[in-house]
Amino acid sequence: MNEKENHDGLEEWLRDRLPPRGLRPKAAAVLEVLVSQPRRASFGSTGELAQLAGVNVATVTRTAQALGFAGWPALQQELRARYLSSLSAPQVAEEHHGPDSPASASLRRDLDSLALLHRRFDEDEIRCVAEGIAGARRTVVIADGSYSAVGIAFAHNARLAGYDVHAVTNGDAELANIMAKLGPDDVLVAISFWRLYESTVLAANEARDRGARVFVLTDAASPALAGAAERVLMIPAEGVTFFPSLTAGMALVQAVVAQLAAVDPVRTTESIEAAEAMWSRFDLLHRRPGPRPVSKDDSA
Repeated sequence: MNEKENHDGLEEWLRDRLPPRGLRPKAAAVLEVLVSQPRRASFGSTGELAQLAGVNVATVTRTAQALGFAGWPALQQELRARYLSSLSAPQVAEEHHGPDSPASASLRRDLDSLALLHRRFDEDEIRCVAEGIAGARRTVVIADGSYSAVGIAFAHNARLAGYDVHAVTNGDAELANIMAKLGPDDVLVAISFWRLYESTVLAANEARDRGARVFVLTDAASPALAGAAERVLMIPAEGVTFFPSLTAGMALVQAVVAQLAAVDPVRTTESIEAAEAMWSRFDLLHRRPGPRPVSKDDSA
């Protein structure tokens, strides 16, 4: 399969980001390398890309900024996510094949992804999602395949925080039934990495058409998915073998729940206390928490 044939969507994405007046000739040369050689651009250094385009490193950085990114690392991360999403699982595994220990490489990649997520942390975006969930009648979380682990943890902790949040995990029939009841007072959160499920795109667009607020957590949002979303939170999800990493995604949804718990602390406290009491009533825990020890400060 020809590399160029595989990346029409990538080219469209890049050209849609062009500034109104276009790019200067040297920046346009950088863009052509991104379009014609996405694999080399995805994995190469800034210096390598500059050499391919016949420009200096500063021009690569300025081109990334002209396309709406903070710099080349931010552009390369999304470019690589989009490139990898066009590959099959065996092809992705081959791209990551190397001499290092896979286990060690996986841990290093996750640490790098968490560092990248922290550098790009946008508190306003997370606050917007948390407040949207807090103000909703109910929230539906869509997360298929291995991504469902992130969605289930998100929904579970959000419910403990006192909000009606449920993850759809039982297939398209359940999703269709839930979507039929979604309305303007509801929120839909779509979580997807690497290759996008068609049902996720359909659900996001249906939710938008029904007046619900839509938030997307992804590593490279397709135009069809981004067009339906009020907010798109970008998360590094590249792994080191045939599957994406869920570590940064899990960290981000935990951050959203932490922010959600701060929206109405009284509501969250009452919800947690009620759940704790029910856990005791059902005798769920092997080791129950005892009363909090009285400290000197408390007795003073």
